Amino acid sequence: MAFIAAHELEAAAIKYAKEATRLDQQGSKGLAITYYQKAIDAFLKLVNLYPNYELNKIYIQRATMYQERIRVLRGEISESMNEQTEGRPISEQNSKQASYEDLLLIEKPNVKWDDVAGLDDVKRAIRESIVYPSKRPDLFPLGFPRGILLYGPPGCGKTLIAAAVATEIDAAFFSVDAASIMSKWLGEAEKNVARLFKSAREASIKQGSAIIFIDEIDSLLGVRYNEVGGEVRVRNQFLKEMDGIMDKGKSWSLYVIGATNKPWTLDWGFIRRFQKRIYVPVPDFETRLRIYQFYTQKLVMENVDLKELARISEGYSGSDIRDVCQAVQLVVVSELFESGKYLDKSSKPRPITMDDFKHVISQRRPSITQDMIKAYELWAENFKAI
Repeated sequence: MAFIAAHELEAAAIKYAKEATRLDQQGSKGLAITYYQKAIDAFLKLVNLYPNYELNKIYIQRATMYQERIRVLRGEISESMNEQTEGRPISEQNSKQASYEDLLLIEKPNVKWDDVAGLDDVKRAIRESIVYPSKRPDLFPLGFPRGILLYGPPGCGKTLIAAAVATEIDAAFFSVDAASIMSKWLGEAEKNVARLFKSAREASIKQGSAIIFIDEIDSLLGVRYNEVGGEVRVRNQFLKEMDGIMDKGKSWSLYVIGATNKPWTLDWGFIRRFQKRIYVPVPDFETRLRIYQFYTQKLVMENVDLKELARISEGYSGSDIRDVCQAVQLVVVSELFESGKYLDKSSKPRPITMDDFKHVISQRRPSITQDMIKAYELWAENFKAI
C-alpha cells in the first residue's frame, strides 16, 4: 500500500513539474511559480514520508533546482547565479558545492579474492573478462570486454568483487556513486564525467590498467521520465565515454564495472555497452558457511554449529549474515553492561552459544524475498552475458 501511495505522490510531483515548465516557457511567471512550488512540496513530502525511497536523492536535487528557478522568476537572483548553484542539494545550499575529488575514491581497497566467499562462477567470468586480458592482451586480437555489469540482490558482494579484481591485476581504482553524480554534479556533471574517464585513461597507461567502479549505476543509466537538461547531458557524456573505451583500436586497459540492485530499470541503450552482464546471486549453503566462518573467527563461542547456522540461514545475504554475527556479539556485551560487571576492566562477555544465534535469526528475517530473487532470475534469463 505504501508503495502505491509513493508512486501516486511521485506522479503528482512530476505532473506539477511538467506544468510549471510549460508555463515557464510561455512566460507565465506567476503560474509557473505556483506549480514549481507544488512540485517542490510534493517531492519533499515524498522524501519525508518515505525516507528509504530509491529515487529520493534525485528528487531532493530536483526540488532544489525548482526552488532556485522560483528565485530567478521572482528576480531574487540572476540567471547566471542560478546556473552556478544548479544541482546543489537543499542541505548544501549555503556550503561549498561538492567537488570532483569529494565524490571520488581513488585509493584502492585492500581486498583479495579469498575475501570473497563463494561466487565461483562470478569469479571465473571476471577472470576471463578482466584478469586474463590484463596479463596477456596479445592473446585477444578481437579485443576484450571493457564494460562489466554486476547485478543482483543487495548485500551479496558486488562491491567486494570489484575491489578484489582491482587488487588482482594491481589496477588503479576509481570508485564513484552514481546517485552522487546525479544529485551533486548536475551543474558540472558532464565535465566531471569526462574528467573521470580522462584520469582513468591516464592511470591505465601509467599503471598498466585501471578500473572505474560505479555503484548504483541505475541512478545514472536507468530509464527516466521528465528528465531535466543536466541529466540528459551527463547520460550522453557517459555514453560517449563508454563508446570511446570500447574502441578496439585503443591500447589502454581500462574497464568500467557497474553495480546495480535494479537491472530492470537500466536504459536499453546502455545495457549493450556492458558486454558482460553477471548475476551475483544470494549465497548458497557453502558460501553461507564460509561467510559465517569469516565473521565468527574473532568471536568467542561455545558449541556453535556453523553448518547448522548456514542451513537455517537460507535466503540470507552476506550482509544479513554479518548483521546476525554482529547482533549475537551485542547480546553478550549487553548482558555484561546490564550486570554492571563491565566496570571491572578484566571482565569479559560470556561465550556466544548456539541458542544466541538461533534467537537472533528468529528475530531477523532476510532482507531479500523470494519474489525479488525471481525477478533477478527472470532478468538474467533475458539479458545475462557471461
